[in-house]
Amino acid sequence: MRDWSPVLGMPLWVWLFVMPTLFGVVCLFYGNQIEGFLRPIWRFLDKVYVAGGVLAACFMVTILGLIVAGMIARWISVPLPGTTEFAGYAMAATSFFAMAHALTRGAHIRVSIILNMNRFLNRWLDAFAVLGAAIIATYFARYAIKTTVFSEMLNDRTQGQDQIPAWVDAGLRLIGSSPSDWGTVWSKASSELIYTPVWIPQLAMCIGTVLLAVALWDTLYRMLVTGVNPIVSEAVE
Repeated sequence: MRDWSPVLGMPLWVWLFVMPTLFGVVCLFYGNQIEGFLRPIWRFLDKVYVAGGVLAACFMVTILGLIVAGMIARWISVPLPGTTEFAGYAMAATSFFAMAHALTRGAHIRVSIILNMNRFLNRWLDAFAVLGAAIIATYFARYAIKTTVFSEMLNDRTQGQDQIPAWVDAGLRLIGSSPSDWGTVWSKASSELIYTPVWIPQLAMCIGTVLLAVALWDTLYRMLVTGVNPIVSEAVE
C-alpha cells in the first residue's frame, strides 16, 4: 500500500478500512445508544440505493432505445455511428448503478447453508462475511476511482466510432474542478464532435462501486446495531 497517499495526516487505507471497521466495533458495543442517530442516515441511504436502481433502469431503457435506433437506421440506410459503443456504456452503467440496490433487495447470490446451522453462526459468520465483502468492495471502489483519474490524466479516448459534443466533456469536467477554473474549462466547450473520453463512461463504475461499498458497510452496521441482517431475499414465484 505504498501508493496510498496520506489524507489529513493518515494514510488513505486507514480512512477506508480501519476507521469503518472501528465504527463497526462502536456499533457492536454501543448500538442501543447510537441507533437513534443512525436511523435518519439509514432512511437517507435507502433512498440513495433506490435512486441508483432507478438510474440503472433508465440506462436499461437507453440500451433498448439505442438498439432500436440502430436497427431503424440500417433499414432506412441512414448512418448512425456509435450506437454499439453507447449501448455498451449504458450496459455498464446499468450493472454498476444497480449493484447497491440489488444488494439491499436480496438479489445478490448468498450461500447460507452454514449460516442456517445455528443462531450463533447465523449472526457472527454473517457479520464476518459482510465485513469481508465491504473491505473488498472498498478496495474495488478505490481502484475504480484511481483508474478513472488516470484515464483523464492520459486523455484516453475511445477507439470506436462514438463521438460526443465537446461541451459535454467540458460540462462534466466542471464537476471535478474548482469554481475558479470553471471559466477556463468552459472556454473549451463547443459543438464540435470529439471521440468519447474514456473517463466519462468510467464515471458510472466509480459511482456504482462506491455505492456498493457504502451499502455493505451500512449493512454491517445495521446488523451489529439491531442484531438482524437487513438483507431479505425477495420471493420469486
